[in-house]
Amino acid sequence: MLAVHPALRYVTPLREGGSLPAVVETEAGAYVVKFRGAGQGARALVAEVVVGRLAQTLGLPLPDLALVDLAEAFGRSEPDPEIQDILRASTGLNVGLGFVEGAFPFDPLAAGDLVAPETAADVVWLDALTTNIDRTARNPNLLVAPGAGGPELWLIDHGAALYFHHDWASMSEDRARTPFPAIRDHVLLPFAGDIEAADARLAPLLTDAALGAVLDDVPDELLLHAPPGHPAPFASAGAGRRAYLDYFRARLAAPRAWVAEAVRAQAAGPDTTPLAYRR
Repeated sequence: MLAVHPALRYVTPLREGGSLPAVVETEAGAYVVKFRGAGQGARALVAEVVVGRLAQTLGLPLPDLALVDLAEAFGRSEPDPEIQDILRASTGLNVGLGFVEGAFPFDPLAAGDLVAPETAADVVWLDALTTNIDRTARNPNLLVAPGAGGPELWLIDHGAALYFHHDWASMSEDRARTPFPAIRDHVLLPFAGDIEAADARLAPLLTDAALGAVLDDVPDELLLHAPPGHPAPFASAGAGRRAYLDYFRARLAAPRAWVAEAVRAQAAGPDTTPLAYRR
């Protein structure tokens, strides 16, 4: 189960993030925290937990993933009214990634050769599985930090993944199995090794038991959270976990169209069509 750390001090906001995450001090050290009261709300936090735990299950590099508990009075002395509003709406469990000292954003031109082709293929596979639209050259959501054996790559910020869960009413098995055309813009696709080999290596790791363990780490209060005036998305937390499990079962069933789409995108090379003209 994920560790739960009480938030001790609001250190600084990270204003380059659209949902205004922040560095928060806990008794276990500093964490970059995503708040349930910001951006896409609790759904983004569910995505952070699910995709982060999937990355860990697959052996991919992720900073320490934990839950950060905000007391009702936390951060009330912050002078910024926007921050006050976010913290006031975020009492309870939020999601944090351990702060990586000395890290800088991944630049494909400067640091692309630091990523092993197998690792790049594994990250592309994970992001195609989870429909992560937010790992592009414009916004890589990757960090590079000094390590004992040289520079190390870290995966961060998965709140934009699993975008299907913002519209459960339209979810079906057929939709769960669809390709993911946005994979063509993945920042690591040009550096990736054999994606079919990554599929053969990783898919068998995501058994029902492994997926169940991932989903068990999503707090009930995040699964059932709804904005004021809206009904809870599920009748119970158990029903929510079953819905996510059914999605992943369908998406992982062979043949996997989203893997074939990633292979085609890799063979085609980067898409240089301006975004405004893409269909």
